[in-house]
Amino acid sequence: MTKKISSAVIALLFSQLYFSQEKTNSSIKEKQIEEVTITKTKKAVEQKADRTIYDFSEQAHLNSGTTMDGLKKIPGLVVSEMAGMIYQGKSLEVYMDGRPLNLYSDQLTAYLEGLPANSIERVEMITQPGAEFPATSGGAIINIITSRSAKSYLSATYAGGYRFSNYDKFRNKFNNSLTLNSRNKWFGWQLNVGQSYNESEMKSTIDEISKLGNDNIARNQFLRSALTFDLGKDRLLLNYNLSYNNTDRYIDSYALFEGTEIISNDQTTSDNTRNEVVATYQKKFDDRSKKFEVKASYSNNNAGFKQNSHGILPIEIISNSANGSSQDVYNLRVDYAQPIKILDEGKFGVGGDYNQQNFVTNDNIIDNLDYRSKTSAVYSEINAKKNKFDFVFGLRGEYYNIGGTSYDYKNSKYDALTTFDKFKVFPNASVQYNFVPNMVFANINYNKKISLPSISNLNPNNTRYGNSMIDFSGNPNLQPTIFDNFEVKISAMNFAFIGYSLSSAKNQVVQEVSRVGDRISQSSVNVDHLKIHSFNLGVPIPFAIFSKPISEIIKMDVNPDKMNFLYFYTSYEIQELDKIVNPKGYWTYNVSGQFLLPSQVKLNLNYTYLGKGNYYYFYPNKSLYNTFNVNLSRKFDKDRMTLTLFANDIFNTNETNLKTISSVPHVFIRNKSDSRSFGLSFSYKIPTKNKLAKVDQNILNTETPKEDNGGLMNQK
Repeated sequence: MTKKISSAVIALLFSQLYFSQEKTNSSIKEKQIEEVTITKTKKAVEQKADRTIYDFSEQAHLNSGTTMDGLKKIPGLVVSEMAGMIYQGKSLEVYMDGRPLNLYSDQLTAYLEGLPANSIERVEMITQPGAEFPATSGGAIINIITSRSAKSYLSATYAGGYRFSNYDKFRNKFNNSLTLNSRNKWFGWQLNVGQSYNESEMKSTIDEISKLGNDNIARNQFLRSALTFDLGKDRLLLNYNLSYNNTDRYIDSYALFEGTEIISNDQTTSDNTRNEVVATYQKKFDDRSKKFEVKASYSNNNAGFKQNSHGILPIEIISNSANGSSQDVYNLRVDYAQPIKILDEGKFGVGGDYNQQNFVTNDNIIDNLDYRSKTSAVYSEINAKKNKFDFVFGLRGEYYNIGGTSYDYKNSKYDALTTFDKFKVFPNASVQYNFVPNMVFANINYNKKISLPSISNLNPNNTRYGNSMIDFSGNPNLQPTIFDNFEVKISAMNFAFIGYSLSSAKNQVVQEVSRVGDRISQSSVNVDHLKIHSFNLGVPIPFAIFSKPISEIIKMDVNPDKMNFLYFYTSYEIQELDKIVNPKGYWTYNVSGQFLLPSQVKLNLNYTYLGKGNYYYFYPNKSLYNTFNVNLSRKFDKDRMTLTLFANDIFNTNETNLKTISSVPHVFIRNKSDSRSFGLSFSYKIPTKNKLAKVDQNILNTETPKEDNGGLMNQK
């Protein structure tokens, strides 16, 4: 048995060279001081039992362009206009700095496209959320960490970028951000401000009866601020975040409606303002494994949408419409954890939270939806170790009180929404066997979760462009989705892995497009049953294995920033759902590589291809996603400056081209954006004269992963 295990370890050991070795963080690497060198390191990619962590801060191929550009390069992550974000077959709830963003659909896309990727510290793909996470996290969580380290002196980092596309005309896209942080003996503070500007185009065709040319201008500004106060051994953190985005779309519309040509020049304007206030109190203990934290937060999202239509044919006509929405979210959370003697060792955690969401929409002067959701929850979770086994068992109970009213235009009255007034229990369990501690392990996971309908799916208003032939609207009577998630995985050296997962959902929310005559409509519906089977495989290959014996590779102390490698990822997914008699699965292929060129230039390549297969109620006529990206990067000025040249979708192959399969007649949809773009990004870390400056806590809204030994949860 030992020989077999050793053989398996050696066969996979090359993956450690890229994904397990800690890389130098040049932002805090200092010169020798009195014969002492101070160096702090990070892992480029780190896999834990419940999540995979991607370092964005030093990965040039991830942190060039926008946050959305970087996310699309993560192996196994699919970003779809129709289904949102999916990672290894699981729908993702989007978190930022440990809390739900509560943005969806177009608002979420605009927010992530307006946030520069070089303002992101790391991204956590949490595939097995435990009991401490809200049961409403659904199948999985993507947690985008934007925090920076406060230091005992004033420091600053500037980041900027520019890119362009050139299809029918030249379009510009640029971003700028500045991060300031400091700390004195009384308090620490951080400030991150930035803006972006993005010109783009989109050409859309539906069944050859509707053709749209969209010329878009998107603007985004954001501010993220933090204060931390030491209260004896304890700590108080205050955060305020603000973001605003505005998008203008100029649409040339052609339609063929019942044999009559309709031509118009239209314009839409959408805007969103998001405010968030967070207060956190942390009790500090001499035993760092103990934790007590109280967190209160409030966020508000205000959105508006206007459409001005100027019909040219068959007659000149001008029409205007406007709608808006306001969302308020209140949250109070308490967490406590301490070590206890269970088997060899263990930890016990308990907590609770209260969450309230109020969502109101209006159509001109009529409030046509008033949606209110209240959730109260308590949880407990136990971690234990026995020999080579790790165990996690958790239980979470949540009470839901969901209801409201919607306006019935036909009868000019308000109707009560379908209520959801229930108490539900959500268990989770994980068993892991460590063949080699921190190197090779196998685990089995199960959790039960729930997903509440997103506000974009509930909104009865058309918040995207529509005309007499096209209607996009929500469904205020959608019911929550219940998930049962299973996963089996074998991992080695942090990121070489093979796994299988099954997600079984009841009342899954999907998009349904139908056609009656020459009218096209899209809405959200509940599907009674959905099962998603997903097989995943990831294998990193450093080029050193072709020139050095395994025995020599094992002894190497390799920084992945200084080596050549290829990484292969593939998956097969099949979705079984109502109305699809013979479902077809689809393959995903991703190949990424790093090549060290002369003059310390680094070349990163990334190619992703998704094959054909039913994707909820859609079937691709071409690959659902097909893109090839190239990055060239180099560091200057003692690694303080990073310059990156990049090209996205070089061969201009990425487009949405699919048909609906839930009803007859099938509707054929094609969207092509200016996905091929070229540009540069750079960041500069202003040097400090204080060589003995001490790195302190992260304070920009960070929630430390439960396995992490650093960050604000574990500072003395």
